[in-house]
Amino acid sequence: MKKIVVAGGGVGGMMSALLLSNKGFDVTLFEKESELGGRLAFTEHQGYKVDKGPTIVLLPEMLQQLMEEAGIGPEEYELIRCDPLYDIHFSNGQTYTKFANIKEQLMEIDRVFPEDHQNFIRFMDDMNIRFNEGKPRFLEQPFLNRWEAIHPNTLNALRKLKAFRSVKKQLDFYFENENMKTAYALQTLYIGGNPFTTPAIYSLVSFSEHQHGIYYVKGGYASLVKVFEKALKEKGVNVFKNTPVQAIGMTDNRIASVTAGEENIEVDAVVLNGDFPLAESLIKKPARTYQPSSGCLLLYMGIDGIYEDKKVHQFFMGDDFHLNMKQLFKDKTIPTDPSYYVFHPSKIDDSLAPEGKGVLYVLIPVPSGDHIDWDKEKEYLAEKVLSSMEQRGFTNLKTRTEWMQIRTPKEAMIEGLFSGGSFGISPSLFQSGPFRPQYQPHTEIDNLYAVGASIHPGGGIPIVMQGAKLLADGIEGKYLTRDVIRNESIKSF
Repeated sequence: MKKIVVAGGGVGGMMSALLLSNKGFDVTLFEKESELGGRLAFTEHQGYKVDKGPTIVLLPEMLQQLMEEAGIGPEEYELIRCDPLYDIHFSNGQTYTKFANIKEQLMEIDRVFPEDHQNFIRFMDDMNIRFNEGKPRFLEQPFLNRWEAIHPNTLNALRKLKAFRSVKKQLDFYFENENMKTAYALQTLYIGGNPFTTPAIYSLVSFSEHQHGIYYVKGGYASLVKVFEKALKEKGVNVFKNTPVQAIGMTDNRIASVTAGEENIEVDAVVLNGDFPLAESLIKKPARTYQPSSGCLLLYMGIDGIYEDKKVHQFFMGDDFHLNMKQLFKDKTIPTDPSYYVFHPSKIDDSLAPEGKGVLYVLIPVPSGDHIDWDKEKEYLAEKVLSSMEQRGFTNLKTRTEWMQIRTPKEAMIEGLFSGGSFGISPSLFQSGPFRPQYQPHTEIDNLYAVGASIHPGGGIPIVMQGAKLLADGIEGKYLTRDVIRNESIKSF
């Protein structure tokens, strides 16, 4: 039985371990932290519990299908549909609500942006065609050969998906109202990308919200970690926590062993699941240059009561979205008038706080990197956003707040996220699709594999799970082919 070591117990590592175990491999998983999950984790305080990382469940059918393939049935967790999807509050007083149902959405557009009624229909029709073309080409297959990036078929597919145009430029083509454009551009921030430069292929994110809906995992997204752990135990995967992989031993461009804890273990293959630009240092190759995604200032809050008039998901936009993005991505300064996202899961889940209490999660996009003194700046920015929230409908928020924890890119860097970016490497054109690191990132090292937000097909929980499937299928195919060749050779002999 082939022995595979998975270095890192994030979503990609856990999913890879399960899929490989299902395919008959002997899998051992090492995690440097005391808990599995990576970005999927809770922060807790005196009965309050808040997701630390991802909150919005996109592409629910893909998530369920991949969980099923890993041996986790739908009875193991509960998805709650969020409809309306969310509110977007603009500084001019407009509020635009997104719905899954297109008829409801058109009624909302007639109320807020009537000039874009027909434009929205055209946008959805075009995005449906591109989604059906792009999903099999860019989500369901890898690009292991470097020449595939410039193959005519690849370039033609990228042209069809408008990958050489930015999200914002594409929305200029469809919509008239600037706030309408912003409403369908902000989703690039889900993966740490600038809508003014991120390829228009990522416009499919806003389309997928209507097409596939937005969901919430009962108990919090991080509750899936216990579900994964149970499945890993049932499958017989060896899991070691508080045990980082410290070194990789090479013989003739192949990995022969890994050192973890006090042990040196012989292996047939290794899967890296740390944030790839940092995990890559284990193989002692010349460092490659990557552009990080944006960072986040995160506020985790326990509050007295629940804001019953608020949606589970809400976005609050500043006066000048273009300036906000310029300061965030080009100037790399703290935005003077930041846009931010508020998550209020207590509206639909009473398990996250003591009786009569609630939780809030506030995300402010900020620059990644270590050039900002967050110990000095975090309180200032948090206070600014809390004041804005009070002015925009969260009445008496400061006096109702019983607990608050602030997380900055500094903590993200300490925890192992590349340059403090929250979403892996940036989704720029030359870090997407065929240009992104693949599940076999160094083809000259035959048995090295990688999975995670910085690996194709990209970030987001279902997408990282899909990356694990590509990896597991690739490993199975490689060893199956070798076994067939070996058996045929034996027969011939």
